[in-house]
Amino acid sequence: MRLLPVNAMGVLVVGLFSSSSLAYSTGVTGYSGKTGVTCTACHGVGAEPPTVELSGPTSLAAGATGQYVFIIRGGPAVLGGADIAVSNTEATLTPAAGSGLERRDSELTQVPSARPFSGNELRFEFSLAAPSSGGTLTLFAAGNSANGNSGNTEDGIASTKLEILVTGGSSPEPTEPDTRDEDRGCATAGGTPGLMLSLFAGVLLARRSRASGRC
Repeated sequence: MRLLPVNAMGVLVVGLFSSSSLAYSTGVTGYSGKTGVTCTACHGVGAEPPTVELSGPTSLAAGATGQYVFIIRGGPAVLGGADIAVSNTEATLTPAAGSGLERRDSELTQVPSARPFSGNELRFEFSLAAPSSGGTLTLFAAGNSANGNSGNTEDGIASTKLEILVTGGSSPEPTEPDTRDEDRGCATAGGTPGLMLSLFAGVLLARRSRASGRC
């Protein structure tokens, strides 16, 4: 078997480590903070963390769609990425055109690669379609403000969430049981003994009247 020259082996090893460090540059799901896990699972913090904000309606009618934006400000502010999720599986997240996001596993993450900051800020726009039933749902978002060194160290990570009240919906109202037939049945059954007693009392009085000679 032919052995690779030492310099070729070195290039191969460097290439493997480089591809590993960039493996998640297109973004992954499951790191929005919804389950308590954020980008720090893969990126080593060390830089000043950014500030992050979810902006959009805090109330939606059932079935309605609202427009939202996830904003990352500060940190190293060279390149950045995001992962966005929603608590209710019946709600739908959709990336805005040109937002640099795509939907994966019902979440939103950056694609095709980390996006450059502009003016110390990075914005990800998307929409949320509320479920058909009322209640409260939560948007989760985590952002990475990276230094662009092709690695996963000295980055800044932050996460946030936004609660949204969904009003109206198709939830059935509780109904009282229909007892009208039962009530009628009880009234009929209850009246029969009283009628029988009245007839029996009339017969007794008639007998006493005849016995006493009264007409």
